[in-house]
Amino acid sequence: MKSALFLTALLAGAPVAAHAADSNAPLRFVLIPKVVHPWFDKVNSGAQEAAVSLSKITGRQISVEYRAPQAADVSSQNDIIERAISTHPDGLILDLLDEKGNRATMEEAVDEKVPMTIFDSVAPEGMNITAVGADFCQQGTMAAERLAKLINNKGEVAIMMGVPTAPNHAIRAKCEQAVFAKYKDIKVVAIGIDNDSIETGQKQASAIMQAHPNLAGWVACDAAGPVGIGQAIRESGKTGKVQEVGLDNLNDMIQLIKEGVAESSASSRPEMQGYWSVISAWQQAIGQKTPKYIDTGIDLITKQTL
Repeated sequence: MKSALFLTALLAGAPVAAHAADSNAPLRFVLIPKVVHPWFDKVNSGAQEAAVSLSKITGRQISVEYRAPQAADVSSQNDIIERAISTHPDGLILDLLDEKGNRATMEEAVDEKVPMTIFDSVAPEGMNITAVGADFCQQGTMAAERLAKLINNKGEVAIMMGVPTAPNHAIRAKCEQAVFAKYKDIKVVAIGIDNDSIETGQKQASAIMQAHPNLAGWVACDAAGPVGIGQAIRESGKTGKVQEVGLDNLNDMIQLIKEGVAESSASSRPEMQGYWSVISAWQQAIGQKTPKYIDTGIDLITKQTL
């Protein structure tokens, strides 16, 4: 409700392109995330909320089609993007699996004059596309600094990557490593890769903890990894012995915090990312210029904030 009220106020003072004022034709956007995943369900929820709000406020039918790849595979994602382009939507909303691997398909969208908005990612170099999301380095830094404090700035730690080619995951990992490098008594002994899969994250975390019995703590680079890590910590009986600071606000992540398996989580507000991605797509569809970046901010989730 607050979002709808804010949007009404926003539109009241916003200039509207002349061609948009004369048209009541429906607008259709296609939202394509990295993979089928509960985090992206939250993004989609925010996107659908924005579509409903815009439809009510403008009197124009606005819809968002959600098309998620079954696996975090760039060729599969590109195929979905290409098929979406062929239907000539009024805008694409994308979360990139691979900045370089997605570029040719995105250039095809430019050639077909299909506007794009990027969320939870960064636009390929040289492409002028609005990006919606949090500061990924800040998010990774926040998690790593919190873990360092929990382990008294000493001990062995591990990092769980999501999809290594994904720009946001790679940025978080780099910034987490930079934090740990500041502390002479902290050593990064392993980096797992979960490919945005909770099950894979759990298996990777279990194997790493078996290989490193003195492991003091974990951070992650995506939303699936920390859930898998928490499950592995709980199943191995290491709750309280191996510390975890997670990412994002999946229900399973929140439950791990409530149980004391994870100490906290830094959330990049997926619902808000979906909401403002649709606002950006709509502005482009009616001929408005959009900002280069929309920062949705970061929430620190702890037992005290739940």
